[in-house]
Amino acid sequence: MTAAPLKAAPLTETEVPLKRRLKHAERRRQLKALGLILPLFVFLLFTFAGPIAGMLWRSVEDKEVRQVLPHTVAALAGWDGKGLPDEEAFAALASDILAARAAGTIAVAAKRLNYALNGFRTILTSTARNLKALPERGTAKETLVKINPAWRERATWTTIRDASGPVTSFYLLGALDLVRNADGAIVEAPPDQAIYRNVFARTFLISLSVTALCLILGFPVAYLLATLPPARSNLLMIFVLLPFWTSLLVRTCAWIVLLQSKGVVNDSLHWLGIIDEPLRLIYNRFGVCVAMTHVLLPFMILPLYSSMKAISPAYMRAAASLGAPPVTAFLRIYLPQTLPGIGAGSLLVFILALGYYITPALVGGAADQMISYFIALYTTETANWGLASALGAVLLLATVLLALVYGKLVQGQQVTGGMKN
Repeated sequence: MTAAPLKAAPLTETEVPLKRRLKHAERRRQLKALGLILPLFVFLLFTFAGPIAGMLWRSVEDKEVRQVLPHTVAALAGWDGKGLPDEEAFAALASDILAARAAGTIAVAAKRLNYALNGFRTILTSTARNLKALPERGTAKETLVKINPAWRERATWTTIRDASGPVTSFYLLGALDLVRNADGAIVEAPPDQAIYRNVFARTFLISLSVTALCLILGFPVAYLLATLPPARSNLLMIFVLLPFWTSLLVRTCAWIVLLQSKGVVNDSLHWLGIIDEPLRLIYNRFGVCVAMTHVLLPFMILPLYSSMKAISPAYMRAAASLGAPPVTAFLRIYLPQTLPGIGAGSLLVFILALGYYITPALVGGAADQMISYFIALYTTETANWGLASALGAVLLLATVLLALVYGKLVQGQQVTGGMKN
């Protein structure tokens, strides 16, 4: 009879290898850190990532026609798009229209189809009013065409087929002034409907102008903040941060008072004899840029100040001791070390300016509205969530691309003494 093997006694804490103990301690530290950030992660998931994902999905979702006209969508699935569909599709459409009218959902499909083909709402609602029942004599095609001749047009049926869902490129193409023709090819939108490229170009131009103005005005202020004694610098910083204590709406309305025809600026210029008639300083591009620059200037100053504060004065003194003129020392020694602050401030101001709504809406004219105005219009006025989400998706893509470019150019580069390591 063999003796049972002796069970090894568990190792005490002092006998556990140091490497294993360090590994366990690191794991516990990571779990504690994860537990601390978990509430913030959940909060961001539901208040930031979730709404963005919902917006992106709405820009490609297309379910209205499929839900209201299910038999028609099924009948058109095998249609090649040439000529008119067969009698089965006409009969399915007549059946779906009768069912949708009874359920009160015909307006849902009519609204979606009217986005793609102007006048489709009238076509569908008039057919629903006049179609009493499925034809007992003749064909469904003859009945529908008699009610509205538009049913013998191929474009009418291709519009229904293209809106069959469940996903679509219609809204994203529309946000870029593109459409699909009756053959399914992507073409330019008609000139009277192609507005969004110009609006995006205007949005980027205004944002670039505001960013440049903020950089020109903010750089000297940040330099002054970084070089003044602490007592004066702290006092000046209060004035920089003071606009944050005032509502954005109040600051924008203040510029309306200042820049209007009988405002402080025009009255002062007239009193000085510089002008004879009031200048038009508001409800145009000038007013938008001035008001937005005032609002966004602190977002440029703070990153610049943070970057300049980390630059040692010894570099400029060393350059002067080696015979470099002040301008040369500034351009070759000081300015390169502020590039991370310039990049961060410019990116922050530009991204914030891209999505501005209140300021352009109040102080800008009809030709100065940015893309945010149209997103708000389609969200609140026309309830065209698909197009509003598509415009927002294009704007989000531009923002992400800018952030990636900034990350490639600046992130991970350590700036020391004017040299990048």
